[in-house]
Amino acid sequence: MLYQAASNRYQQMQYRQCGNSGLRLPEISLGLWQNFGSVDDPTNFRQILFTAFDLGITHFDLANNYGPVPGSAENNFGKILQNDFATYRDELIVSTKAGYTMWDGPYGDWGSKKYLVASLHQSLKRMRLEYVDIFYHHRYDANTPLYETMSALDLMVRQGKALYVGISNYGPAEAAAAFDILKSLGTPCLIHQPKYSMFVRTPENGLLETLQHHGVGCIPFSPLAQGLLTNKYLNGIPDNSRATKELFLKTAHITQEVIEKVRQLNAIALERNQSLAQMAVAWLLKDQRITSVLMGASSARQIQEAVAGLQNTAFSSMELASIERILAS
Repeated sequence: MLYQAASNRYQQMQYRQCGNSGLRLPEISLGLWQNFGSVDDPTNFRQILFTAFDLGITHFDLANNYGPVPGSAENNFGKILQNDFATYRDELIVSTKAGYTMWDGPYGDWGSKKYLVASLHQSLKRMRLEYVDIFYHHRYDANTPLYETMSALDLMVRQGKALYVGISNYGPAEAAAAFDILKSLGTPCLIHQPKYSMFVRTPENGLLETLQHHGVGCIPFSPLAQGLLTNKYLNGIPDNSRATKELFLKTAHITQEVIEKVRQLNAIALERNQSLAQMAVAWLLKDQRITSVLMGASSARQIQEAVAGLQNTAFSSMELASIERILAS
């Protein structure tokens, strides 16, 4: 059956201005880092995408190496774009990135113009698109002149292959230098994508101030700390969880100290009539410097829960103090 988007989708979501640009992004964006690859269930990930768009999530975030196998998330998303979302393309923000290992040899990684141009060309072919809305450099490369990397992003815009550009995983000093170069080239940076959650506070050490000063949006990834900021690990490590795969979240990370913090945070969430995951997203969105929160999902239900949590993104001073006390313990 041909997908037909919900007619009330834009009444389900709030949208925030992205830095100094004219672009507005949904408070929650959907990341396709996991669960959309060649090893995953197409029926499930199609339903996730449909549910997200029906709830007003217009921004879908990918990267060249998302899968597994690398590239398969873009390929699968491209099929859905062509078969189900074709009439909605102009209502979507599609982003992709390059900066991590994608193919063998010296030109398949990091930040050279050769790599970035080739990677975006491949991504567009996989997604069956003429352009992406946002193209990111995925991580800072100290071995490539920053001007070369930023001029490659500028080139992509001038060639019509990207509408906006962004960076990800840059520290404050490197980000500020990148912003200055892009501004001088006439292609200002739209957005920065850092790792940020209640358990990872690094962006508070100068990055958020830098973004605000330069008028650049912020879209945190891993807002749930790879699932730690959910009720998943309250009673141990369940089978088939991310921790059991020993990839990005290790079982060694889930100590009794961490579990105790999660339990105390969960108690505050329950008092707010939220799940811990809902509160974790709300905690990021309380800061108006945050444009959107980038979430992954393994089911449509998780998307529905996340959007329902947007009904309460305000915190009392007592709640914030309690959260800080728990995190500092």
